[in-house]
Amino acid sequence: MQPEQEQEILSLRDRQLTPKQIARKLGLKVSEVSTFLISQAEQTALASAEKGDLLPVAQCLVDVNFANVLLRNETNEAGGLGLVMVTRSKGYNRFVAATYLIDYWCLGVKDAMPPRNCNDSQYKNLIENSYSPFVGYEEISLEQAQALVWGAIAYAQKLGFKPHRDFEESKAHLGEPTSEISLKFGRDGKPYYIEGPYDDTKKIINTLRNSVGDGNFDYLYGIG
Repeated sequence: MQPEQEQEILSLRDRQLTPKQIARKLGLKVSEVSTFLISQAEQTALASAEKGDLLPVAQCLVDVNFANVLLRNETNEAGGLGLVMVTRSKGYNRFVAATYLIDYWCLGVKDAMPPRNCNDSQYKNLIENSYSPFVGYEEISLEQAQALVWGAIAYAQKLGFKPHRDFEESKAHLGEPTSEISLKFGRDGKPYYIEGPYDDTKKIINTLRNSVGDGNFDYLYGIG
């Protein structure tokens, strides 16, 4: 393949053409175009890794309720849990995805899935499985994803709570905040704790009493 053809392939790919469309346009085999794109993506990923840069972002997702409450300031009584997924591109149809389960009313990062390698079909399955407990999901920017996660962490830390231990393996993948997006955490202006099945409820209630004082937080536990 000539350098001119390679440049044409990259230019057409930037315009969102598929390998099949590119091959037809340039009179090449689809396999030739696909092989070149895979090689090019892998070289780009390796170069970024060698420089210590993060892989390029492929997609960021959040469940609709979380977006409604935090990003659009809408009233929602869905329970205070949201899920953010950040996916980076490791090559052609190769991804690295991590998820962050957020208690945006109180505890911050309640759980995290460390970065996971997946191909295109595995990634689609991961999205569907991850968001099946929620009422839909939508795409957001990396800046918004970072603001949701880091903002929840900062809010929870003021209350005396640390992020889930698995967040340590996931925070580099998320990246530091790159913009100042102002978000309002808590419920009706104060923390609202809802008991989870694996929570140390007594410890959490005592932490809230010490950090904000009785009467300055709400809670719900003992259901079932």
